[in-house]
Amino acid sequence: MKKSIFMLFVVLFGQFLSGQVSELEKNVLVDLYNSAKGHTWTKGWDLNAPVSTWEGVTLENNKVVSLNLMNNNLKGSIPNSIGDLKNLKVLNLALNNIGGSIPESITELKKLVVLRLGKNKITGTIPKNIGSLEKLLVLDLFYNDLSGELPLSMGEIKRLRVILLSHNGLSGSIPLTFGNLKYLERLELGDNNFSGVVPDSLENLTNLKMLVLAENRFRGEFPEDILSLPNLKLVQLQNNRFGENDFSKDAGKNNFALFDFDGSNHRNFDLNKINSDKDVRTADTRFEDSFN
Repeated sequence: MKKSIFMLFVVLFGQFLSGQVSELEKNVLVDLYNSAKGHTWTKGWDLNAPVSTWEGVTLENNKVVSLNLMNNNLKGSIPNSIGDLKNLKVLNLALNNIGGSIPESITELKKLVVLRLGKNKITGTIPKNIGSLEKLLVLDLFYNDLSGELPLSMGEIKRLRVILLSHNGLSGSIPLTFGNLKYLERLELGDNNFSGVVPDSLENLTNLKMLVLAENRFRGEFPEDILSLPNLKLVQLQNNRFGENDFSKDAGKNNFALFDFDGSNHRNFDLNKINSDKDVRTADTRFEDSFN
């Protein structure tokens, strides 16, 4: 009897020391620490202390549900084992110096709501199976060195509200399936190598507030009905190869906060028309906090 009680105490005490997470999840975090040069982090981890005390780690019911290490001098790469954090809702590693590619295993995080890897040095392509992240609301891969085309499966993430992909080396066209993203509020694809025509299906995005397609090679006639979307406040179309659209009339009749197009001087910028309490920016974690 005494032996059984002692063994139970050892198990419970061991869970306390590890921050009450499983060995599997703790090992993933240690993998990240090693792979992303944890010894150089601005706010590091004491690997001998409970996981619950580690900077940026949030636990619920002894499971890791959030990793927020934004602007913490992470380097190296993201380990493939990240896909073993099956309860993760928020992964925010933005504003660091992470290189390497996005591990394919990241698409196994079925509970993920926020994925922020913006402002890093990540290379390679966006995982083809990213559409399996059915609960994803925010996809931020802004300002990296990504290449290749947008996966068709992105159009299957029906709850997406924010897509930030500007300042990469992405190419190809916008999938027609993006018209299925009826909750989308921000679509930012600026400063890439996109080409082809802008699909008419974007006219279905009635919640869209920001559309950034500038600095690409889009061609043909721009679907003007997009500019009549009821919530659209910011549009940037400059430095593309669009046809003979007369955007000036749209700039005048619509109540845009910002409308940039080739040859325009329409920069009547009013930030209050764009931002709301739930607006999402790379450098702002309020949105993540609401899902923890």
